[in-house]
Amino acid sequence: MSIREFALPDLGEGLTESEVVAWRVAVGDRVELNQIIADVETAKAVVELPSPYAGVVTALHAQPGETVNVGEPLFSCDTGEASDAPGGSNAASQVDASAPKAAAGADATAGADATADADATADADAPREPTLVGYGAVADGAPRRRRPRRAPADDLVPEVPAQETHAATAEPAAPDTPARERPRSTPPVRKLARDLGVDLEAIEGTGDDGLITRADVERAAQGAGEASAAGRPAPAPTGAIGGRDTSTPGETRIPIKGVRKHTAAAMVRSAFTAPHVTEFLTVDVTATMDLLRGIRDDRALSAHRVTPLAVVAKALCIAARRTPEVNSRWDDEAQEIVRYDGVNLGIAAATERGLVVPNVKGADRMTLLELADALAELTATARSGRTAPADLAGGTISITNVGVFGVDAGTPILNPGEAAILAMGAVNRRPWEYRGEVALREVMTLSLSFDHRLVDGEQGSRFLADIGSILREPGRALTMS
Repeated sequence: MSIREFALPDLGEGLTESEVVAWRVAVGDRVELNQIIADVETAKAVVELPSPYAGVVTALHAQPGETVNVGEPLFSCDTGEASDAPGGSNAASQVDASAPKAAAGADATAGADATADADATADADAPREPTLVGYGAVADGAPRRRRPRRAPADDLVPEVPAQETHAATAEPAAPDTPARERPRSTPPVRKLARDLGVDLEAIEGTGDDGLITRADVERAAQGAGEASAAGRPAPAPTGAIGGRDTSTPGETRIPIKGVRKHTAAAMVRSAFTAPHVTEFLTVDVTATMDLLRGIRDDRALSAHRVTPLAVVAKALCIAARRTPEVNSRWDDEAQEIVRYDGVNLGIAAATERGLVVPNVKGADRMTLLELADALAELTATARSGRTAPADLAGGTISITNVGVFGVDAGTPILNPGEAAILAMGAVNRRPWEYRGEVALREVMTLSLSFDHRLVDGEQGSRFLADIGSILREPGRALTMS
């Protein structure tokens, strides 16, 4: 029997934590190598997590809705019962390597610590872990992140020969420096305790073998609050437990995490870094709407979902060729302006988890129909929470459609690292001057925000006017392509 802990990996986005959305397995289930075991939500998207081991699930270290830091254990697996599966030989070698030190413990706590040290040593000597589907192989010699141990005696264990470990660990501590065991708890519970200002060493766990549970921490926090009300000292109020306000009636406090946390940080960084300028242009788009109606009525083209968004996106890509300043970024560290050769068009998508901005790679090289299909697929994937991390990185310019909400215009904030973002408003029928007469026409307002460090007023105005010109007369796109 060999129990292996799977620590939450870095999902390749430079993020430090993820929230468990749902488990695909339960304790006792047999899993295969690279089988999807859980859905975890990063600050950008929901990611399917594959198992690095084949075996039987022995523990799930977090509940749905709990946040786990990168490097902390996510689940445990008994690989000894799956020695014939991929990775089984590694598991067997780990068992042999850990046996001498595991036997050195005199009691349950010492035995657990010795086994943990042995597993860490065996990990360093064992062959490379099997590569997960969707993740790169672990580099040779790369350090493995381990949870810190607080008991000083543990640090001495590696220095003592295996045959002497029993005597060393059984030696009683001096009366003036009693050894203390770290309270048994899971990473999410420890994080909750930190957030609530609760000392785990002062709590008696009610779980199996004295495990401190989430309920134990919440009871301790509530007890501290009652003590404070009675005039005794207590930790500073934390505001909320599990999303429920604990201080002021009539308020509900929602933890800031996931997509909302990432979006908030990005918007603040953008708003206070890039000097924003926003310009507006109202355009007669009757000819564009006639074009769309013609596409929908054409049987050969009706399979493509060509929307006003797709036409505006295509117009943006064409206009960006004439004004490359809008398709660039400011590299403050290198003191350089970076111009992009192609357009990776970001599309702001509202999802249940918040705002995300996936992007279509090489949008400027696509036809109108290809771009329409790509946008439809990208937005559908984003709303389902299944956007791949690669689709959320590398955008060069963005577009947002506030018109779907019946809004005419807005002042969009730049996606960090980009020079411009275009907002398209709703299409409305209004009295409009057309060929010297007042007629009922379909009009739309465009709003362009740009970084004034990169884009001068003349350049931004020309870019917006070019987009409007194409939408007013779609045939002009042929002369600008």
